[in-house]
Amino acid sequence: MSLKIKLIVGLGNPGQEYEQTRHNVGFWLLDELAWKWKVNFKDEKKFYGEVARATTPDGDVWLLKPMTFMNRSGQAVAALAQFYKIKPEEILVIHDELDIPCGRIKFKLGGGNGGHNGLKDIQARLGTPNFYRLRLGIDHPGDRNLVVGYVLNKPSAEHRQQIDDSIAKSLQGLPAVLNGEWEEATRFLHSK
Repeated sequence: MSLKIKLIVGLGNPGQEYEQTRHNVGFWLLDELAWKWKVNFKDEKKFYGEVARATTPDGDVWLLKPMTFMNRSGQAVAALAQFYKIKPEEILVIHDELDIPCGRIKFKLGGGNGGHNGLKDIQARLGTPNFYRLRLGIDHPGDRNLVVGYVLNKPSAEHRQQIDDSIAKSLQGLPAVLNGEWEEATRFLHSK
């Protein structure tokens, strides 16, 4: 069996001041995955980010943490995807999602960007919205005027635990995602 997903992108912002913010949940998940797979990230200037390659029995998987800041994430994704001839439908983007309760997970192919600037830029650079998304719920602050401050701040201890639990569950569901077992992955990831 060959892998259906060849590039996993975790969205976040570079820099110590953003490390523990809600907007960086994609980085958090990728760091856990790299630890689990025993691979290390290396700074790759030509891909505008930190990159790791994991070798699995079914093929290689690239891990990418764009270091371009969220609004320019597509620059890094497009550079790596073009270099390794990875199609948009072979890409999984992991990101924070305001419109999903904290600790919940949603998996889907394509769709809109929901106002997420990282997704907007990836869609623009790839020329299509048809890539997979693993959306990790972070809750909504309740007022759209509070969103920027909310995503750029640390979650409460309770929310952090819920997010960490969703990351652990995502890692359990990842093999089904990588192998293209979409229904099984969706059923598992969407369950409480």
